Amino acid sequence: MDRLNRLFPDGLAGRIVLLLAITILVANLIALAVLNFQQQRFDRQASEDREIERIAALIPAMEAVDAQVRRVIARDASTRFARVRVDDAPLLTESAADSRSVYIALGLMETLEREDVSVAIIDRPIPAGAPDRRGRFRTDRVIAITMPLSARNGQAEWLNVVTSGASPRPGRVDGRPFLTVLALSLLCVLGVSIALARHLTKPLEHLSRAAEAAGRGDRSARVPEEGAREMRKAAQAFNAMQAEISQFDAQRMRMLAAVGHDLRTPMTSLRIRAEMIDDVEQRDAMVRTLEEMTVMADGLVSYAKEGQDSEKMEPIVLGPLLTRLCEDRGAKCNADLHVQVTGRRVGLGRAIGNLVDNAKRYGDEATVTLAQDKRHAIITIDDNGPGIARDRQDAMFQPFIRGDDSRSLETGGAGLGLSIARTIIIAHGGQVTLENRAEGGLRARVTLPLSDTPL
Repeated sequence: MDRLNRLFPDGLAGRIVLLLAITILVANLIALAVLNFQQQRFDRQASEDREIERIAALIPAMEAVDAQVRRVIARDASTRFARVRVDDAPLLTESAADSRSVYIALGLMETLEREDVSVAIIDRPIPAGAPDRRGRFRTDRVIAITMPLSARNGQAEWLNVVTSGASPRPGRVDGRPFLTVLALSLLCVLGVSIALARHLTKPLEHLSRAAEAAGRGDRSARVPEEGAREMRKAAQAFNAMQAEISQFDAQRMRMLAAVGHDLRTPMTSLRIRAEMIDDVEQRDAMVRTLEEMTVMADGLVSYAKEGQDSEKMEPIVLGPLLTRLCEDRGAKCNADLHVQVTGRRVGLGRAIGNLVDNAKRYGDEATVTLAQDKRHAIITIDDNGPGIARDRQDAMFQPFIRGDDSRSLETGGAGLGLSIARTIIIAHGGQVTLENRAEGGLRARVTLPLSDTPL
């Protein structure tokens, strides 16, 4: 079954063409079988007509001569396909009721203008040792014809004819002309069907590409509204959906940016007032709290900015990008320089940079490795820190969730770094996961779709 599925075309256009080709082949084979059957039928009928004509030509000659000459004429008229005899007794007493017998009898009666003709299709055993032309059947169907002749010397006589018909023609149609016509018809129909299939599936291909781009967060992706009515409606629905999602995302990000920005002014005012307090202990506590709030507000603004898609998608070679990020942050880098993806350079740099910063923050060192499989680029960021409990790993990508329970500024910001990284990576059609390393520390694993667009 798997081998059959591999042979079956995966694309819609290929399936349409294959279906048309199979339909044409089956239809032509059926037509060949019907043509072969009809040719055999016409040959048989022509053979019967010739036999009627031959017998009709014998009767006047036999009616005009005496009994002895009749037997000589019958002997000379016999062939290896027909035995003609003049006997004192009839071979048949009445005609059979089958259609062939009735057809031959009516033909003789009409030609000879007499009604005393008897015809029957009978099975004659094949003699022992004779070649078996019927395969496993040891009988041969023959035509028996009996009609009375005019009496001579007071003795009644009958003409008895047993014939297998005239020399049969081959029972099959010459296949060469048929195969030529079949090949030409296949070429013509397949050419038209390929063009038609491409025309029908082109809008689907556009829709598929736009949907993949939308899955990577590209809200500017649109589908040309062309093709059949159903495809135009699907394109219109997709474009309307993209416009609504884009508008919703823009409003949400503007709101987050506005909240983060508006919080800065009152927090700056509160910090000025807090620094005027004489009680040093109380003043330092208030300043630390305000600094944490400032970090959270700055994180909201950054989170909102990263949610915008104003940066254009372009082919990116990840090796140099990761090498530069690691050099700036003092991390180790093992990168395959030829891995290429499609994305936003600044956005991807921010996402991977956040993951490296997180590894450096909770461990003494970070190691970035770049590899690839058949469809994805794989980036791993390893640290030697304490790791994260398994039941908390997924929650770490939620906004304002931190690796430690404290709000100490010594270990970083407001807990938005991983959330921003995940938002950017998902917008590029990728995934990011966390897992504890067996040798200790945490591993962040990023997968991104490979790009097939040359630089």
